[in-house]
Amino acid sequence: MSVLKVIEVLANSSESWEDAAKKAVAQAAKSVDNIKSVYINEQSATVKNGELDDYRVNVKITFEVK
Repeated sequence: MSVLKVIEVLANSSESWEDAAKKAVAQAAKSVDNIKSVYINEQSATVKNGELDDYRVNVKITFEVK
């Protein structure tokens, strides 16, 4: 049986929601081992001059605890 833990991470990107999610995982991976999955909990964006400007994600990252 595995023990899993979930943390919540907020991240942003000027490119896309996918890039923001990748940044969240990359940042978490600096201090957390054994990341197993990511769940996009929420997406939002800011608008500048009528276009999407900054993509934001709230993700839940699941990792295995040894």
